Amino acid sequence: MLLKLRAYWRLGLVNISRVAVYRLGLKFGLHPAQRIKVEIGGNEFFKPPTRLSSLKPCSAWEDEALYFGWYQVPLQDKPPAWLTNPFNAKKVDAQPPPWWKLSDFNLEVGDIKTVWEASRFDWVLALAQRAKTGCTSSHQRLNFWLADWCQVNPAYYGPNWKCGQEASIRVMHLAMAAKILEQPEMRPALAKLVEAHLKRIYPTVSYALAQDNNHGTSEAAALFIGGSWCEANGIFEGRKWRKKGRSLLENLAKRLVAPDGSFSQYSINYHRVLVDTLSMAEIWRKWHGLDEFSILFYQRASRAANWLYAMVEPQSGDAPNLGSNDGARLLPLTDTGYRDFRPSAQLAMALFADQRAYEGKEADRQLEWLGVATPVNKAQGPVSQQFDHGGYSVLRQGKWMAVLKYPRYRFRPRHCDALHVDLWAGPDNLLRDGGSYSYNASDYWESYFTGSESHNTIEFDGRDQMPRLGRFLRGAWLEARDVEFRRESGGWSHASAGYCDWRGLFHHRKIRLQEGVLVVHDKIKGFLEKAVLRWRLQPGEWKIKEGAAMFSGYKLKIKADVPIVRFELVQGWESMFYYHKQPLQVLEIEIRTPGEIVSEFFREL
Repeated sequence: MLLKLRAYWRLGLVNISRVAVYRLGLKFGLHPAQRIKVEIGGNEFFKPPTRLSSLKPCSAWEDEALYFGWYQVPLQDKPPAWLTNPFNAKKVDAQPPPWWKLSDFNLEVGDIKTVWEASRFDWVLALAQRAKTGCTSSHQRLNFWLADWCQVNPAYYGPNWKCGQEASIRVMHLAMAAKILEQPEMRPALAKLVEAHLKRIYPTVSYALAQDNNHGTSEAAALFIGGSWCEANGIFEGRKWRKKGRSLLENLAKRLVAPDGSFSQYSINYHRVLVDTLSMAEIWRKWHGLDEFSILFYQRASRAANWLYAMVEPQSGDAPNLGSNDGARLLPLTDTGYRDFRPSAQLAMALFADQRAYEGKEADRQLEWLGVATPVNKAQGPVSQQFDHGGYSVLRQGKWMAVLKYPRYRFRPRHCDALHVDLWAGPDNLLRDGGSYSYNASDYWESYFTGSESHNTIEFDGRDQMPRLGRFLRGAWLEARDVEFRRESGGWSHASAGYCDWRGLFHHRKIRLQEGVLVVHDKIKGFLEKAVLRWRLQPGEWKIKEGAAMFSGYKLKIKADVPIVRFELVQGWESMFYYHKQPLQVLEIEIRTPGEIVSEFFREL
């Protein structure tokens, strides 16, 4: 109970009260969101484009629906099954109740996000692109699918109205489709649909703000974008929504984005969601000739863009699999894969830093579709940087990159990944993070993927670094100590940090990187029975030979100043995409007395 009270205090009394008021209002039928009545529907949401484009469109959602960037379901000339979990074919009741009577986590269909995914309207962007190139059938399909969605999902009934952020993503995607098609005027059916979404978002935005995460930024952007759109098309409430969205977006950029660009969610993929959201708001603002955002907004947006650019491996576009990941990719306008972060980094760097992050036609395609000029200035190649506000040290030596994640928890942490290390050699992610898999998994998988066992760190006495108090809440937040960062000294880059947890357990980690070699020193004390160091290895046939793990010319040697009682390869799991997991090998080193462990990872000549 004391741990919970401390965690609630860290969350903030204002946020706690916002959530309490929201839930009590819904429980007793007093919330204004429960009294809104709106009709949606129609046959024409977008007109045929008057000017055609020669740009290459995205090929997704043509013959197959695409879920979470990896799972494909044949469409068979039909719209997606809006109320079906495609992974188990279970369906929501054909006449679902109002959204506030549904649970996020106890639906018979399983994970509600499997139902939400097709209703994020990724396909609206793909169909709008193809319609813009002159594909008449794509334009017809765009209108038909929207009409079908409105029929199956009447306003405020069923799971697809449950979440304000999901509604916000739909608004942003409809708006970007209008930008692609060059149609600022809304057809009556589209106006009703956007208005219905904003009426859903506006009265519950305080609940989104209480989360201190992408819920708030998404809903603020949707109110700004959708509100100004409605205002320009003669809808009375549009001005109120626009002003509210602008104010919230500027305030959230100040609160949730640190001066160094770190975001409140300690997650690579949610950072992409953030920069895509800010990019869409800025693109919309420019297109409609609206007043600029505050100077601080642009400063934080520029730093956030640089943060993402610093984390991305430029050859593959992939990035460390850090933090929570709900499968979101808000601007899938190219055929690059889900784990390619370059299109988002390129767009954000162009908009907010006036720099070109990457060269080549593919890198520019997203900018071209959204009418963003390619900057003349080229960004400096990714270099070693520290993002101390968020707890990240990024070391780069040639094509090698190491990232040390340490605890700077101003906002609630979900993963026990303190002192995790990611290692890359060009596009090869040699030492890797486990990911997050699903938000509605069994207790075992939930504990595994968010716990210490799923990260390259040390687990003490078989417990997590922070106790789990709820699905999205940890107690006894760690605090970093002895943090150091040096870009280069004697041909090496250096970073170090440590922590002492709520039970007096101490762990300090120092890493040194030069191209081809990573050395990690772990000093530990205070545990009762055992400490297990884990290195989660790039998939492959790793073998233990002569006291080292070896594969494809890479070698991981371990030594310690105390006896090593176990040194073995075991099977672990990783999740590179939401709702998908696969096995990988994990090297486990166990000691039972305090001491220092030294790990050396290198490529043999």
